[in-house]
Amino acid sequence: MKPVLALVGRPNVGKSTLFNRLTKSRDAIVADFAGLTRDRHYGNGKQGRQEFIVIDTGGFEPDASTGIYKEMAKQTQQAVAEADMVIFVVDARGGLSAQDHDIAKYLRKIGKPTLLVANKAEGMLEGIQLTEFYELGLGEVIAISAAHGQGTRGLVELAFESLNLPDEPEETEDDPSVIKLAVAGRPNVGKSTLINTWLGEERLVAFDMPGTTRDAISVPFEKQGQKFELIDTAGLRRKGKVFEAIEKFSVVKTLQAIESANVVLLLLDAEQGVTDQDAHIAGYALESGRAMVLAVNKWDAVDEYQRQLVQRSIETRLPFLSFANMHFISAKKRQGLGPVWASIVQAHKAAMCKMSTPILTRLLLEAVQFQSPQRGGMFRPKLRYAHQGGMNPPVIVVHGNSLEHVTDTYKRFLEGRFRKAFNLSGTPLRIEMKTSTNPFADKESS
Repeated sequence: MKPVLALVGRPNVGKSTLFNRLTKSRDAIVADFAGLTRDRHYGNGKQGRQEFIVIDTGGFEPDASTGIYKEMAKQTQQAVAEADMVIFVVDARGGLSAQDHDIAKYLRKIGKPTLLVANKAEGMLEGIQLTEFYELGLGEVIAISAAHGQGTRGLVELAFESLNLPDEPEETEDDPSVIKLAVAGRPNVGKSTLINTWLGEERLVAFDMPGTTRDAISVPFEKQGQKFELIDTAGLRRKGKVFEAIEKFSVVKTLQAIESANVVLLLLDAEQGVTDQDAHIAGYALESGRAMVLAVNKWDAVDEYQRQLVQRSIETRLPFLSFANMHFISAKKRQGLGPVWASIVQAHKAAMCKMSTPILTRLLLEAVQFQSPQRGGMFRPKLRYAHQGGMNPPVIVVHGNSLEHVTDTYKRFLEGRFRKAFNLSGTPLRIEMKTSTNPFADKESS
């Protein structure tokens, strides 16, 4: 499972700059809770073969009791709770402040593994100017410059060493017959009700133990002869002999569950329609290449007008999930759940589909014959053959000449024909273009 690093500190110490440096991108996944003015941001980082999740937070005032600062403090406290390692960022040039002391006091109190990082330390004498930060009682001070990229690689390596991560990510053999299923969605959308409906009261297989943020909760179960492994994002707890699902929302847990799954069931709320949070979760699942099924819960609780609004919002806000089968259900009344299972099995089958090179090439040439790609400049792209480049999600690699001129519209045209031929409903399909080098290019240009 990916380790989670949370960046905390007072405002303007360079947390966002460090976040962008570690993720090599300005893109972030946002946990947008209604009423919160300052959200925390999530991004993916990778160093060597080790991937990790970074959480960026706002300025932290642990003792704030009112207004925006209280809400920002809540966000930071949630990020700290989700993290495996806290990176406490201070300003090497601005020096130590009373707010730094307050944050350090809070971090010492909760006992979360912490690295103290002095940012903006380019050109400074580490042994002299950083001495004052040892007053915080958090151990060694690590000097970096996020803006210039100095010391950031060593910082991540030190974080990994402190977490005792293996040098190489562990590769485990998975049973291909077992479908790993993640149920994702916003709080109170009905994940708990749906999970309880599936599992019943008599089977207790897993616990949600405090402090195990890195470990997804896996619940094996079987339905109609098909084995599943439910990777829970709602948080299962035991109460007597009954499953009680606690509705809580941990962004990290959701991201990790999506990455561990073969199929993601995205649960939407018919009463609220599609929110930004739904779109963020769906976008992350698509980016991760996961097969998906959409289920709109509480369908029995809305009238015809609201149903039309919900369907329209799905079409406009989640157009990138057009490949996913959609179902309208009521988890509480156990309505419409049968077809959902059929779509989950179909999505998994599509994600693991094996496509032979001769058939792919024949389909490609037939598509070109039916509709040729547009000319790009002086050259028209020539698509020669195709083969499968991967599974979960399926990847089709097309070879030819001048393929950099193939438009996105034409790629979607090809995708539609491949999907129809192999019945690839429920899974993303990635098409990669590989252009052959022209041995006469240099001679022609000279």
